[in-house]
Amino acid sequence: MKDSTEKHTKDPLRSQIRSQVRSVRRNLSGLQQKQDAAKLVQRLIKHPKILAAQKIALSLAHDGEIDTFEFIHWCWANKKQVYLPVVHPFSQGHLLFLQYTIDSEMVLNRYGIYEPKLEQLHSSPIKALDLIFTPLVAFDQQGNRIGMGGGYYDRMLAPWYKEKTGPYPIGLAHDCQLVNNLPIEEWDVPLPEIITPNHHYQWVF
Repeated sequence: MKDSTEKHTKDPLRSQIRSQVRSVRRNLSGLQQKQDAAKLVQRLIKHPKILAAQKIALSLAHDGEIDTFEFIHWCWANKKQVYLPVVHPFSQGHLLFLQYTIDSEMVLNRYGIYEPKLEQLHSSPIKALDLIFTPLVAFDQQGNRIGMGGGYYDRMLAPWYKEKTGPYPIGLAHDCQLVNNLPIEEWDVPLPEIITPNHHYQWVF
């Protein structure tokens, strides 16, 4: 798979969609955010793959994303390990995943997002994760997604899409992040499931 960073950032239509959806998402009221997060949790805690999983990777909410903190607390209460992405310090365009607990020391990364302080002892190989909740800016009815343009998750999920190896990916989003059709590039990795507060979309690839 190609390194897509430059093309992600320069495609005008993708950039327009990204900008529009981010604006709508950021303008959701505090009440709407709270209601969406509560509805999402009720869907997640009944999902068979989530109930069976032991190691779950996800992201902390940023830039209007749907809040995952209530779900994180549910994971902790149900003895599931939670992992957060950390920008790899040496391998450009790649992520590490570090375990996140109530005692984790957090730092701001280059994007202004909180992540656990890098300690190799707390990291997990990506293949050892059971589920990875994949952040996205917009998605369509075919399971296509676009993120922030760095290509981090497309690179990481390529083995799952091609060979079905590695953690099972599920997208999380507000309902307002659904668009009619996304312009797709060859490096884009569609998701088998996307869960919103009011819908559960599933596809077979």
